[in-house]
Amino acid sequence: MMISTRGRYALRVLMDLAENADKGYIPMKSVAERQELSLKYIERIMPILSKNKLVEGIHGKGGGYRLVKEPSEYRVGDILRLTEGNLAPVACLECDAKPCQKADKCRTLPMWREFHNMANNYFDGITIEDLMKKG
Repeated sequence: MMISTRGRYALRVLMDLAENADKGYIPMKSVAERQELSLKYIERIMPILSKNKLVEGIHGKGGGYRLVKEPSEYRVGDILRLTEGNLAPVACLECDAKPCQKADKCRTLPMWREFHNMANNYFDGITIEDLMKKG
């Protein structure tokens, strides 16, 4: 399993918004500068976060984004599944995968299922607030 730039950037943006929540709506240009991230790339991530009600934004002067919930309510697993689509380590465990014809005889499938469950449980046990404390 490889977490893409999209997933990693989404976490960093959400942490930055949480750390600067007292400033109201935060322009993505400010986030990009503080986090040393590409503004163009952040602008492609924000609609995903906004559409799924993790952030809200306003356009124009004084515009930007802010969190809609407390940092403790944002689970890393939810954010990664949203941005990555899936955390499955093998194709047969992906959400919309066709049933594998060899599943009943596959001796490695239980291992992959357990790894998948461990990864999801691990990431679901971490919040944005937890990540903020580690800095």
